[in-house]
Amino acid sequence: MEILYFVALNALAHLAFVGARMTTSLFALQMGASEFTVGVCTSLFAALPMLLAVATGRLIDRTGPRTPLVAALAALACGCALPFFFPRLDILYLSSTLIGTAFMLVHIGMNSVIGAHGSRETRVINFSWLALGFSISGSLGPIIAGIAIDGLGHARAFFVLALFPAAGLILLLARRRPLPRPERLSAPPGSGVFDLFRIPGLRNTFIVSGLLAMGWDLYSFLIPLYGARLGFPAAAIGTIMATFALATFVVRLGMPVLIRRLRSWQVIFTALAIAGSCYVLFPFVASVPLLIALSFALGLGLGCAQPIIMSLLYEASPPGRQGEAVGVRTTMLNASHTVIPLASGAVSAAVGMTPAFWLLALCLLSGAWFVRRRAR
Repeated sequence: MEILYFVALNALAHLAFVGARMTTSLFALQMGASEFTVGVCTSLFAALPMLLAVATGRLIDRTGPRTPLVAALAALACGCALPFFFPRLDILYLSSTLIGTAFMLVHIGMNSVIGAHGSRETRVINFSWLALGFSISGSLGPIIAGIAIDGLGHARAFFVLALFPAAGLILLLARRRPLPRPERLSAPPGSGVFDLFRIPGLRNTFIVSGLLAMGWDLYSFLIPLYGARLGFPAAAIGTIMATFALATFVVRLGMPVLIRRLRSWQVIFTALAIAGSCYVLFPFVASVPLLIALSFALGLGLGCAQPIIMSLLYEASPPGRQGEAVGVRTTMLNASHTVIPLASGAVSAAVGMTPAFWLLALCLLSGAWFVRRRAR
């Protein structure tokens, strides 16, 4: 039951984060923003996290996760509420930054908690539970946001999203027992972030994690723009994106079977190959049913890799530096979150969305070729 409590805390925060990213894009478009401006808003979700993630990981290693999680859930609720009280484009810049930074704290803190909970033998299963929670919240976030936008308007949709991290904050404050945390060990004198890249297992995991993050980012950014360009209502766009998250939930239910039958790097190769193939096909699809089917296939591909990546990362990290390693991964992810929307927005505004889809497909398929050698 305790693992379900941790999963619920993370899911409440993630639901608000995912819903806010979609609502921000559609609200900016509704206010007349260009696709490049939408890219700027989306990239701000990751700008500060890209700079602060490593320091945040070290902080959580040193102090434990409880206080950072309390602050993060409170900030996430405030960030979602800002566009409700001040429905202006410039406020979206501020709310995007605050929401993204707050969720970065939640992400690193909850990964530290899950990694420290239970034994080494149960770690992949625990991360699979966390990944299932991500899938549920990733499915519900766009649906709730889309329904709220169509029924209440963009500004009130943000207020609805703010209720979820507020509920998580109440749940966390009601807990009296300390949260699990890794063993407290000081890093050796002179150790730095680049020491982590000298560990082969960590280095390979960082590279693959960055490629997979690109796959998630381009989907989260381009699908709202693509759907809006095709004239789909917000609820339809939300349903398409929720199907992607539903697929990640389905494949993660089967993770225990995959783990027993396939090696970790074989699963990661499959994920990259499926994701790259799906991005090749996206520009040829222009109907809701076909986009739902393609999103489901993409979700199956990308969804199976996340628990394995986090387990490999935690096990390969030096003792006492697990939070820092997650922080390095989060920095790389947020660099992708920052660069991909800006670059994709600029490319889409200049030459359309097809080159953006195909460029990412090339990166993912190249990553699959790299991982294939590791799988062998």
